[in-house]
Amino acid sequence: MVAATKATGVDGPLFKRALLGSLSWLASNHEEVNRLNVFPVPDGDTGTNMLLTLQSAVEDVKESNAAEVSKIAKLASHGSLMGARGNSGVILSQIFRGFARAVEGKSSLTPAELATAFEEAANAAYRAVNKPTEGTILTVAREAGRAAATAASGPDANVPRVIAAAAAGARAAVLKTPSQLQILRDAGVVDAGGFGLQLILEGMLKSVEESDSTFAAMAETRKPAIPAAQVSLDLPEGGWGYCTEFLIEGSNLDTELIRGQIESLGNSVLVVGEPELVKVHVHTDDPTGVINLAGGYGKLLKLNVGDMSTQHRRILESEGGPGATPRANGVGIVAVVAGRGLVDIFRGLGVDAIIEGGQTMNPSTQDMLTAIESLPYDEVILLPDNGNVIPAAKQVTGLTRKKVHVIETHSVPQGVSAVVAFRADRPGPENVRAMKAEAERVQTIEVTHAVRDTRSNGVKVKKGDVIGLINDRLEFAGADYAEVVKQALGKLGPESYELVTVYRGEQASDAEMATLESEIRANYPGLEVEVQQGGQHHYPFILSVE
Repeated sequence: MVAATKATGVDGPLFKRALLGSLSWLASNHEEVNRLNVFPVPDGDTGTNMLLTLQSAVEDVKESNAAEVSKIAKLASHGSLMGARGNSGVILSQIFRGFARAVEGKSSLTPAELATAFEEAANAAYRAVNKPTEGTILTVAREAGRAAATAASGPDANVPRVIAAAAAGARAAVLKTPSQLQILRDAGVVDAGGFGLQLILEGMLKSVEESDSTFAAMAETRKPAIPAAQVSLDLPEGGWGYCTEFLIEGSNLDTELIRGQIESLGNSVLVVGEPELVKVHVHTDDPTGVINLAGGYGKLLKLNVGDMSTQHRRILESEGGPGATPRANGVGIVAVVAGRGLVDIFRGLGVDAIIEGGQTMNPSTQDMLTAIESLPYDEVILLPDNGNVIPAAKQVTGLTRKKVHVIETHSVPQGVSAVVAFRADRPGPENVRAMKAEAERVQTIEVTHAVRDTRSNGVKVKKGDVIGLINDRLEFAGADYAEVVKQALGKLGPESYELVTVYRGEQASDAEMATLESEIRANYPGLEVEVQQGGQHHYPFILSVE
C-alpha cells in the first residue's frame, strides 16, 4: 500500500488511521499534560481524562470497516461522548460531535472540506460551553481550524498539509495561553487541555505522514493504568436479569420502532442514535431474543451481556447488606465518591448507587448512565461531588429516558449535606430544591501537599508545602496541617458556623488526626467537631464547615 503522504482526500479508513495515531501519540505524552495542572495538587488528570475519552472514541471505530468518513466520524463522536471524563473530555467529545456533523453524508473529504470540519468542530465546542474562556482548549481548537483553512486555500493543498497547519496552529495557540489567562501565567504553565488537543492533531499528522509499517508499530497502545470506575448497586427483589448492550450499524434505522419492539422484551430500555448507528441498552431475561431482533436491523457491534442478578448479589454478599425496598416517591439517588469510608457514609445515608471515582479517576458519562439505568426508578438524582465530574454528569440527561436531576455538588461535604436533606416522602423537584440549598450552604476546606513550586491566587507555594483550598480556591500554604486549617477556618469566619466535620484521608496518621482535632477545638471552642474516616486518596483531610 502506498504511504499516506500522497493522500488527497480523507475517507473512512484514513480517518480511522488518523484517530489511532492520535491515541498512540496522546498515550505517550498524557502524563506531560497531567503535569500542567494549574493548582499544585496531586490530582492533575487532564491528560488522563482526554486519553480515556479518545480511547473510547477509538474503541467504537476500531472494528468498523466503513469506507465513508461520515460513518467513522459518527462512531468516534458517539464513543467520545459515552467515554467523556472531566471538563476536558466533555469538550473533546463536543469537538468530535462538531466534526461528525460537518462531514455528515460525505464519503471522503477534500482538503478544503477537512479544514471546514476542523472549524466546525471548534464552533461546536464553543456552543457547548455557557461562558467560553479564551486561553483554553476552545481557543486552541479555533486557531487550529483557522490555520487549517488557510492551508486548504493554497494552490498545493493536500491532506497532510492541512493537518500539519492545524497542528502548528494549535501549538502556537497553546504557547499564547499564558498571556490570555492570568491563572496560567501565575502558575507558569500553558493550558493543559489545549496542549492535549495539540498532541491529538500531531498524532493525526504522524499517522498520515508515516508508512504503514511504521504506523502499525506506533498504534500498539497500552491502556493507562487507571482503575475503572466501579458501580455498586442494591439489588431489587427478583433481580434485573441480563444487562444487554450493543450498537446497531445499518441504514434508515428507526429508533422509535426499535425501542417499541425491545420494550416488549425488557425494561430500563435505552435506544438512541442516528439512522446509521443506534445504541441499545436493555435489562432483559431473554438476551438472545433481543439480539436476534436487533440483528434483523443491521450489523451488531460492541455486544455485551452481563448477568446483573448474579453480579449484584455478589456485591451485596460481600457488603453484608440486604436489597433496599424501592421508595414510595419513586426517586433514586446516585453519587460519585472515592474512599472506602466515604463510600460507606454515602451508602449509610441511603444512596442507591455509588460510582467510585473523583480526583484522578473521573467516571465517564457511560459509567454514570449505567448506574442510573440500573436503578428501579424512573426519576434519579445524580450527585457528582467533584467539579471536574459535573460536565460529564450533565451529558447523561440527554442519553436516558429517565428523568435525571444533576445537582452540581463540587465536593464531598456538599454531597453529604445534599443527601441528608433528601426525604423519601417528597417528590423529586422538591427534594432537588432542598438538596441544592443545603449543598450551597456548606463550605469545603481541602488539605493536601503541593506537588510542585508555583504561585496561584497570590499564594507562593513550594513543592511539599501543606496547602489549603477553600471551595476549590487555593488560599494558604504552610508547614503543617493544623496551621493551614486554622488559617482556613479563620478566613471563613468561624463565628458564623456551628459544626466542622473532618473526613480523614488514608494518608493521615493517628497522631496527625489527634493534633488537628485538638487544635481546632482549642482555637475555635465555639465549633462542634466531628471526625469521620473518609479513606480518600490525595487529600489527608477534607473539612465540611456548616
